[in-house]
Amino acid sequence: MSTSILAATSRENFVDLDVPAWCWALLGVLIAAMLAIDLFRHRDDHEPSPREALTESAIWIACGLSFSVFIAIQFGGAAFGEYISGYLIEKSLSVDNVFVWSMLFTSMAIPLKYQHRVLFWGIFGALALRAVFVVLGAALITKFWWVLLFFGVFLIYTGVKIFRHRNQDEQEEATHGLALLQRIMPVTKEFDGHKFFTRQNAKRAATPLFAALVVIEVTDIIFAVDSVPAILAVSHESYIVLSSNAFAILGLRAMYFLLANAKEKFFYLSHALGGILVFVGIKMTISHWVHVNTYLSLAVIVLMLVAAIVLSMRHNKMNDVEPPVKAAH
Repeated sequence: MSTSILAATSRENFVDLDVPAWCWALLGVLIAAMLAIDLFRHRDDHEPSPREALTESAIWIACGLSFSVFIAIQFGGAAFGEYISGYLIEKSLSVDNVFVWSMLFTSMAIPLKYQHRVLFWGIFGALALRAVFVVLGAALITKFWWVLLFFGVFLIYTGVKIFRHRNQDEQEEATHGLALLQRIMPVTKEFDGHKFFTRQNAKRAATPLFAALVVIEVTDIIFAVDSVPAILAVSHESYIVLSSNAFAILGLRAMYFLLANAKEKFFYLSHALGGILVFVGIKMTISHWVHVNTYLSLAVIVLMLVAAIVLSMRHNKMNDVEPPVKAAH
């Protein structure tokens, strides 16, 4: 079977949209507006309460699900299924990212009231980075069908690796990122309010907040290498992949303040995340020959997440694990 026929077969398994320019403009305006509102709300560097974090998390999820309604109306049920699948994959994988952030902020002694500012600009950088990854990944898949095999095997490998809690790996990479920054410019030990840069001995220097931002961006690159191919396993349409990815990670700041100390409550989460990556990796690897229905994929992902939550709750009850009361300082 020729490469062109294989590529055509692959495209038939996913929605192929003719996205008008105004839809891209709408997505850009919505993302910019939500970022601006979020930055304005947290302009005073306050410590978010658990109730505030819960409310904001609910609002962000509502925004992501509301956009899925627009996808369904504008592009149909198949596009809706791919969007929801991509959104759930990114949202679930991001929980692991939240726990890594918590450890990094704790190890770098970043005050809670400044953490939102670091995460805001970290998420802003993540959006730009994911856009580049998605466009390049979609272009590669369209032109070279065998890239799907490479991505699929990589996801299976990563999924198996996640079972052994890879957080230490990200911490080591983050330490390398901090060391690189210190070679480029001096980093102070003192904070200067919420500034990223300050003056030390009449020279421009980075504050610990900028150092934390660099570390956050390094860890996001690591996670993007996993999550972008995972979403491309359920959709090859750039508009669906970018929008589902954006709405999922926009709410990560609120999720962080809600779940930062809750890792012990989700004992089986890493097993579910590993299972999801293995499943989508297998789906991507065989997608040229066997098409797995989008809604079946969605059901498998939801089932894994629900099973992880239920089993974790049972584990907590048996071991008397108390729920956290506040995000880590």
